[in-house]
Amino acid sequence: MIQRVQSFYLVLAVVCIILMFRFPIATYTAQTVNGDISAALRLTPSKSVIADNAIDYTFVGDDMVKFGGRWVLTVIAVLTGAIALVSIFLFKNRVLQMRVVAFAFLFNVILLFLLFFWAINGTGGSGGYLNALQSTGLMGNEIAINMLTPGTIAPIVSVILLFLAQRAIKKDEMKVRAADRLR
Repeated sequence: MIQRVQSFYLVLAVVCIILMFRFPIATYTAQTVNGDISAALRLTPSKSVIADNAIDYTFVGDDMVKFGGRWVLTVIAVLTGAIALVSIFLFKNRVLQMRVVAFAFLFNVILLFLLFFWAINGTGGSGGYLNALQSTGLMGNEIAINMLTPGTIAPIVSVILLFLAQRAIKKDEMKVRAADRLR
């Protein structure tokens, strides 16, 4: 039934994915001669972001920073949320529901990997918002990164909730199989 605990976990996982679009993923602050300059990495455009032919620019001071990889994060986050939302209504077929939740879990793990190793600090190569900020020369090499934002914590909580939902669905399936065996 839809009132099971796994449905609650899945709804909370979808809410966590939605929170990623509401709050910044990471904020960056650097001290310059003129004072502090700050920038924020968001999945959705805000007032300080314009999009030009799928390349995103963020204004830092009077200049713009180019980071074109944000659409990949957005697509994977939307897929994760959509798959988790669809899996709520597959309660009649628990085996299929387990598989769908496993796909959502996989997409969420990929999202976490891309967030922390590619988008936020750019350790995965030339990409990364931090590298884009440093390439402008405005923020210098000494940039403080604040990753303890709700937008950063939400996908971590979502992975945990998807794992708990998967475990609850499996427990339900085991109960049904045990009851069928007793008949």
